[in-house]
Amino acid sequence: MMVKTRSTFLGVLFWQWHHTLLFVLSGVLAWVVHDIYAIKWLALPTTPGTIIGAALGIFASFRANAAYARWWEGRQLWGKMVNASRMWASQCRAYVDDAVAAATLIERHALYVHVLRCQLRDDDPFADDHVQRLLGAAGYVADDVPALKGESSLCHRFVDDALQELAVRPNLDARRLQSLDATLMTFLDVQGGCERIKRTPMPKAYGFFVERLLLFFSVLFPFALVNEVGWLVIPVNLVVCMGFTLISETGRVLEDPFTHFWNSLPISQISVNIERNMGQRLPGRLLPPAVTVDAKGVLW
Repeated sequence: MMVKTRSTFLGVLFWQWHHTLLFVLSGVLAWVVHDIYAIKWLALPTTPGTIIGAALGIFASFRANAAYARWWEGRQLWGKMVNASRMWASQCRAYVDDAVAAATLIERHALYVHVLRCQLRDDDPFADDHVQRLLGAAGYVADDVPALKGESSLCHRFVDDALQELAVRPNLDARRLQSLDATLMTFLDVQGGCERIKRTPMPKAYGFFVERLLLFFSVLFPFALVNEVGWLVIPVNLVVCMGFTLISETGRVLEDPFTHFWNSLPISQISVNIERNMGQRLPGRLLPPAVTVDAKGVLW
């Protein structure tokens, strides 16, 4: 997640270089045709550009708002994961009579969170440093790895293992077990919500209509304005059309909040913080370093 803005307008133009080129060329075309070759009859009234611009603004804004809603829902789900994880650590320490078993359950949940992060970002969890570090502490040995790799839902396997462990604890009465069940259900609810966002892309029609309308608008708008501003239609067309483009691009980059792009949710920082929060409930447990903002102003 970008937390420090360091980009410039020129950087934005370079990022969107293909749109920049299109908008500049369409402005140059209108100016050359109207002023250099004096083909005045190609000048258009402002009404068509106004209508297309209004439709373009509606489509682009709707896409951006829908994408932000997905991004914000993802952040709410991970906030719910943080709260439930803290509760899980406290419950394990208070309800499980065996300190070693309680620590294993807490470590297993830290492993669960890191694996969920990897799966949402389409990374190999078994190549992740945090996952490799926590497998042993969570009670898994090298012989378990092939079976774990064959799981269709590795996170569900960890939840199932935790529940099986709790079910055989002799000191857990029905009330305590029900409380632990509710926390485990919260983990699965968060996981399912994140997977729904990740695996269900926004309808492609949103982007298709915005791109086509933007193409028509960028060509027609300069011919509607060139009679009034002359060569200034080139920068004006660039600024106006780039404004619509950036609104649309905001929707595109926010559509999937679980990526390695700078706009994604900082789930690396959140997952490490969850491990640190729970690890502080275990005396003598070494904590991983906190994830901080990198040199580019991005919090991962």
